[in-house]
Amino acid sequence: MAAPALTLTYRLYQALTALGAPLAMREARKRFVETNGPLDRLSERAGRTNVARPEGRLVWIHAVSVGEFRSILGLVDRLVAEGVHVLVTTTTATSATLAAERLPEGALHQFSPLDTPQATRRFLDHWRPDLVAFVESEIWPNQIVAAHRRGLPLVLLNARLSARSLKRWQKLSATAESLFARFSLILCQVKGTEQALALLGADAMVTSTTGDLKADADALPIDPDEAARLSALIGDRPLWVAASTHEGEEEQVSAAHRIVTGTSRESLLILVPRHPERANAIAHQLAEEGWQIARRSAGQDPGPDTQIYLADTLGETGLWYHLAPVVFVAGSFAPVGGHNPYEPAHFGCAILHGPLYANFALAYGEMTRRDACLEVEDATALGLTVAGLFQTPRLAPLQDNARAYVTSAKNLQDDIAARLRALIEA
Repeated sequence: MAAPALTLTYRLYQALTALGAPLAMREARKRFVETNGPLDRLSERAGRTNVARPEGRLVWIHAVSVGEFRSILGLVDRLVAEGVHVLVTTTTATSATLAAERLPEGALHQFSPLDTPQATRRFLDHWRPDLVAFVESEIWPNQIVAAHRRGLPLVLLNARLSARSLKRWQKLSATAESLFARFSLILCQVKGTEQALALLGADAMVTSTTGDLKADADALPIDPDEAARLSALIGDRPLWVAASTHEGEEEQVSAAHRIVTGTSRESLLILVPRHPERANAIAHQLAEEGWQIARRSAGQDPGPDTQIYLADTLGETGLWYHLAPVVFVAGSFAPVGGHNPYEPAHFGCAILHGPLYANFALAYGEMTRRDACLEVEDATALGLTVAGLFQTPRLAPLQDNARAYVTSAKNLQDDIAARLRALIEA
């Protein structure tokens, strides 16, 4: 079936992004500088690269940042094992660093091209992918239209659509239909997203609900020798982790830890900021509040007097989950939609979260039903809950239920890899 005609709204977007390409590159450079991105790779945002395209079949998967990147690692592994090259694009410096550490041989990383006609054309001309897959809510009109014009299968993986996004697309219903109808395969996290996309014009024959890829991702890696060394240093001190904190949340976590240490003086908090480039400001703030801190990035270990260990490095989140019986998954006191609870569940952690978790409503709803997590309203509730878990038998059932939940998650990776191969070979 032919895709609907492109709308005047899209034509206007195409023209504006073409004219605004220099401004978009200036903004991309500014963002690189702010986040310590590799400026020698900034040209990738314009669709330029010195990396050669590998021979053979190539799948392009765009996963915007760390969470989306981690969710597709198992899928990348399976495709590469089948002899398919995979090009993964992301937009953040943090995810690029992680990609360098985690991608298997046979997979490549690039910063994603800006959604301008010029950058998209250069990117597609060079890489010539056999299939294009976007992860979650990455809907880039110029890239979708350009790939479709070249006859490339388009896939939306782990599709997620917030209520706000749905309202915005409904105001542009004809444009939405012209874009979503160009996808060859759409796999949704929840039935509600599938129904919403149908309203926006997605082809019901290629749209289905499969569950959340993040639930089927492999456990985060750890260094067992380092885990044993740190475990010996920490000993039997009550330990908890605040993972992926955002600006404003460190103050609340600090207030909670004040309650915890008031009950258990030897308690240790491992604080893991979502963006390590904020670590200097966080360290200064904690020191002003009177905490004894040590910093991972400075090569410091948590000593007997350390009250907060600032884990301001990349790629070690699994280590902290391995060590800690209790984890507060942040991004849930700040309006950013929450973060991945499946990752600590793999390690059998008792999982706490705040009330703002729209991006993981499905996961937390099911985990709550299975008594595999607890919601805390604010810093006071967080502190009291952590302190209580250290002193009551409530801890062990939460840990067991979290591990059982993630273990029972449906295996999606093999099925999705098979579907992508079928599209390439069709």
